[in-house]
Amino acid sequence: MKINWEKKIKKHLLNQKIVNIKYMSEKESDRQGWSSRPIEITLSNGVLLVPTQDDEGNNGGSIATNITELPTIPTT
Repeated sequence: MKINWEKKIKKHLLNQKIVNIKYMSEKESDRQGWSSRPIEITLSNGVLLVPTQDDEGNNGGSIATNITELPTIPTT
């Protein structure tokens, strides 16, 4: 199962460039019913990545990183 997911993910994400990063608008987070506003990452192929609290998309989520001065990209 993991291998199938990796193949699907690689097809859309591998070798793409990040072309924009912004926090989700209050209007959009309200439309989702979320109290947290995550960042939105736009890739060169138009794919939009939005971290969520869980697989069901119950709220916006943070991103853990290995960046010393930015160990977590927070929600707002």
